[in-house]
Amino acid sequence: MTRYSSAELARGALGALLGIAVAGATARAVPGGPELLPFIVAPMGACAVLLFAVPASPLAQPWPVLGGNLVSTAIGLAAHLVVDDVLLAAAFGVGAAIGAMMLLGCLHPPGGACALLAATATPAIHEQGFLFVLTPVAVNTLVLLLIAIAVNNLSGRRYPHRPAAAAASPAAAALGITTPDVEQAMKRLADRLDVLPADIVSIVRDAETHALDRRLGSIPVSRIMNTDVVVVHPFESIYRARTLLVQRQVKTLPVVDAERHVVGVVSIIDLFTRDIVELESVDSIMRTDVTTIAADTPVADLVPIMTTEGYKNVPVVDDEGRLVGMITRGELIAVLHRALLGAT
Repeated sequence: MTRYSSAELARGALGALLGIAVAGATARAVPGGPELLPFIVAPMGACAVLLFAVPASPLAQPWPVLGGNLVSTAIGLAAHLVVDDVLLAAAFGVGAAIGAMMLLGCLHPPGGACALLAATATPAIHEQGFLFVLTPVAVNTLVLLLIAIAVNNLSGRRYPHRPAAAAASPAAAALGITTPDVEQAMKRLADRLDVLPADIVSIVRDAETHALDRRLGSIPVSRIMNTDVVVVHPFESIYRARTLLVQRQVKTLPVVDAERHVVGVVSIIDLFTRDIVELESVDSIMRTDVTTIAADTPVADLVPIMTTEGYKNVPVVDDEGRLVGMITRGELIAVLHRALLGAT
């Protein structure tokens, strides 16, 4: 059973209360029409459920709400005027309204109720005729929509709903699930899902992130980092840095000060692809925009840094910012490999 937060409960209940009250009061203030004409119609109750309790549903978006209610009401009134038998008028009206909503892309469950109400019209609705589409149905629907836009957005829920962008690494974008993949899968289902493909993708990506946190979140970086890190100082020569790269067979050297604070990095590309006098100091070519990570950081936090942001090596520092180790993609891949083996 779905559990709703206190904010969702308040938005649903108070939003519907305000919406129905204002929608009815607005329609009642519109002059004209038979004395017994309702100022609020029953389908607006179901409409309020969608708009305030499940505003992200495709059935609760502005065009389905407005188009579904108005088109269905007009079709129901036509059935009432053409078909003498009330039962047949109701059946034809609802059936035709559903078909029209599906064709127009404005399927909205309360629209079926609007068609039924119009097809079984009371004397007051019959007297109002096709003006019933405007007053009270259109007035009720428009006011409910405006109240829903205000209540949902002011309470932190975006409406009309737009699927959140599903963040993914370059590898996931190339090999993972995409919105077109989900659309094709949904087409093959016998039962149509009332959900947007982009929302499914977002949920899947969030689930992947949650699973990664569950498996790796308790492992700190300090457990997998390489602590035997060769470093250079800013004042040392480029020749010295080149020698260390060759001897230790590494591709990146952290540059540290006297207290081992990371002040830069130099890579094999910096040292071997430039025409530089070898006696120049390292600080003349080092890159100072260095991303570091704390030793107690969960390994799961490394994934976006080394995939989305493209870092191949990340210096690890203690609470005082001093270098204590180095993480490479190799260590990260090894941990991910063990996690995947543990999942099988």
